[in-house]
Amino acid sequence: MKFKFPYKAAEAYQKPVAYFSMEFAIDQPLKIYSGGLGFLAGSHMRSVYDLKQNVVGIGILWKYGYYDQVRKHNNELDVLWQERHYNFLEELDIHLEISVDNHPVKVKVFYLDPKVFGTAPIFLLSTDHPDNDYLAQTITHKLYDNNLSTRIAQYILLGIGGAKLLEAIGHDVDLYHFNEAHALPAAFRLMEKYGDIEKVKEKLVFTTHTPVKAGNEVNDPYFLHKLGYFNGFSIQEMEEMVGFENGMFNHTLAALRLSKIANAVSKKHQQVSKEMWGGFKNICDIIPITNAQNKGYWTDKEIQASYDKKSDKKFVARKKELKKQLFELVADQTGKIFDSNVLTIVWARRFAEYKRADLIARDVERFEKLLNNKDFPVQIIWAGKPYPLDHNAVSTFNWLVHFTRKYHNATVLTGYELGLSAVMKKGSDVWLNNPRIPLEASGTSGMTAAMNGSLNFSTNDGWILEFGEHLVNGFVIPEVDTTLPEGEQDQQDADHMMRILEDELVPMYYTDHAKWVEMNWKSMADVDKYFKASRMADEYYAKLYNH
Repeated sequence: MKFKFPYKAAEAYQKPVAYFSMEFAIDQPLKIYSGGLGFLAGSHMRSVYDLKQNVVGIGILWKYGYYDQVRKHNNELDVLWQERHYNFLEELDIHLEISVDNHPVKVKVFYLDPKVFGTAPIFLLSTDHPDNDYLAQTITHKLYDNNLSTRIAQYILLGIGGAKLLEAIGHDVDLYHFNEAHALPAAFRLMEKYGDIEKVKEKLVFTTHTPVKAGNEVNDPYFLHKLGYFNGFSIQEMEEMVGFENGMFNHTLAALRLSKIANAVSKKHQQVSKEMWGGFKNICDIIPITNAQNKGYWTDKEIQASYDKKSDKKFVARKKELKKQLFELVADQTGKIFDSNVLTIVWARRFAEYKRADLIARDVERFEKLLNNKDFPVQIIWAGKPYPLDHNAVSTFNWLVHFTRKYHNATVLTGYELGLSAVMKKGSDVWLNNPRIPLEASGTSGMTAAMNGSLNFSTNDGWILEFGEHLVNGFVIPEVDTTLPEGEQDQQDADHMMRILEDELVPMYYTDHAKWVEMNWKSMADVDKYFKASRMADEYYAKLYNH
């Protein structure tokens, strides 16, 4: 089939681009994402459509998604792998094949029409094909499969399968944009096609998200070669093409060496990335394009209207309604009825150790004092998905479940996906974010919280460095000395956090309503200025694609 682009591209965005991502958080029914990387890709694809850019998305249709977060009989975390079938995806009459471990694997292609959710056209690949054996079918069962061979096969599918798809539909693109290095095998398909590494580089741009060297995947090149990751090129050819570090293949480093330009996802992250990779030869330039979120998708229209009219009364009334909607979910899941007149703090994001979900509760005496203050009451809600095999994260989640059971005004929700995320952002008064600096490349959940009249309370990391002004548009925890042992950093951050809560944030909510709303107006104005995905999508063209 010959693909005809479904809408007329705007004058400024004519250059055809293919955007490769392992995950897309497009809308609640389509469960093919895990966390921030997907939320970013989803907002990007929505803004591509809003701006009428000439971009197609290429991803994978995960049969069981990431996982469904459910509870055991004692309310601890349980993981459900549930088959998904979608009537809004069109299966295309395209027959692709990739090679994994010298075995042919058949690939199905599904199409998400822009009209369904208001996104760029998106193609999703699947190995759930009747001609494949069970092992081949499992390639697209679970996002970020814990089996390394399966995960490498997923990268081969996304990269080589995605490149073959573009050829099969006759959609000739000028640029391949890799959202993280997962789709890197596409570069080796291009190398096969052009036979010239400089021509390949002209075709590739790359977004890196990970500010920790340990988080950038490294594998044995012989293992990758055996599985077909290098698309038939020999180990020696690959070493000449991208170089190995201590005999190992570093995926991010290879992407930086094969791309003509790359971007970090905040200004701080660019500095961190340059420090991380600056000592390596032959890497491309890394520029900052700060992440953002799609305002139209995330923002409550009545909250926005109250801001536009600067109507304090309407803002407060609507916020109470939104809190009631959140609290209906709280009551349904936990049996606790919360009060919409009470200051409500939410911590909700991916459960990773460096994000420190339990930081606010580490000093139990102070935490209880905060919760039990009769004059200035507080409610706290947690939510977020740990990676199922991250046992530390799962145990933190379970500890919070048991810990909060005895408090009538603190609880933990399950099922943190797009739907719950939106309800929590709209229903929170304060969006708590306390990663250990400088480990948050960008973080975007606070942007969408701010769009809905929730004040950010955060450590000074990622996007907050470009946004946050303490007591002006939110609350910012002072930076600690990052050379200190982690335990000391955590203790200092926890102390600063509790001091701000006790002395500034909580009293202001109850005693200086005018200041609280003024900060909300400022927060909404500042997030609108720079943190909408329309700005980010425009910058991708201006700074990355037209480079």
